[in-house]
Amino acid sequence: MFEVFTHFADWLVYETFGLAADTKHGDALHFFVEDTTKIFALLLVMIYLVAWLRASLNVERVRDYLASKHRGVGYLLGSMFGAITPFCSCSSIPVFLGFTSAGIPVGITMAFLLTSPLINEVAVLLLLSLLGWKFTLMYVLVGICVGVIGGIFLDLIKAEQWLQPFAAKAYQRAASHQPVMGDVEAPRVSMLERHQFAREETQEILGRVWKWVFIGVGLGAGLHGFVPEGWVETNLGNGQWWSVPAAVVMGIPLYSNATGVIPVMESLLLKGLPVGTTLAFCMSTVAASFPEFILLKQVMQWRLLATLFAMLLLSFTAVGWIFNMAFPH
Repeated sequence: MFEVFTHFADWLVYETFGLAADTKHGDALHFFVEDTTKIFALLLVMIYLVAWLRASLNVERVRDYLASKHRGVGYLLGSMFGAITPFCSCSSIPVFLGFTSAGIPVGITMAFLLTSPLINEVAVLLLLSLLGWKFTLMYVLVGICVGVIGGIFLDLIKAEQWLQPFAAKAYQRAASHQPVMGDVEAPRVSMLERHQFAREETQEILGRVWKWVFIGVGLGAGLHGFVPEGWVETNLGNGQWWSVPAAVVMGIPLYSNATGVIPVMESLLLKGLPVGTTLAFCMSTVAASFPEFILLKQVMQWRLLATLFAMLLLSFTAVGWIFNMAFPH
């Protein structure tokens, strides 16, 4: 299915530009051309289709539905809703506030907030195209589990007491009379309206992620073409216990979304980095970066931020160790 992109990269890099396949520059540029053309072609098609299907999604109705469900079911539904919404950590915050203002338990809203930047249709699409369905399924399940477990833990410690005062007041006011979903009819959306929504959504998402595609694939191409064969495996890939927490710490100062980090993930795996270490690094970059926590400070007190930060670091380290043991070289 994807051979056309390989052939195009062969033609452009080796025939048109005249670079040799066995050179670092030729190998890196071929990787860059093949992955960027493949990613953008798939994004155009799949974002449009997903947006077309999502055109009649009623976010308020989903919010009320979550509020009316049993707490245990709510964690899973909140995490799954985070997985199907195309939000990065920045754009998730207004939705988080809306859920909090609706009186939905903080643990459920945190399950949404934790999962949303880790998983979206763009990330799933890229993982499928670059790394196959097994790794994609593994990544999705891990992301949902992080959201569910994090939500349960934050409810157990009553994290709502550590929201910023305006958010805590809105939650307390709504929690006393939580909304329950009524017989709200789903909005009827015509085919033309679906097309217009899907077109605008495609333009908006592409406008937000195109630079991350270039940055991510560019970094991946650099790793693929210029990092000596075996260097990553020798330094981080021999199963040392410390390599996973080291990878998590390395990801914190960086900022990317799932779109930009997945091509880097591909290159790290090709260079010999174990699956668990790769997952830990990429999840840390996407969900535990300093820029995200600066934004979250708008709605959370320092104590909650520190708790969330520590929880994510421990979760990603545990995930890395478990997958390194389960999927050794």
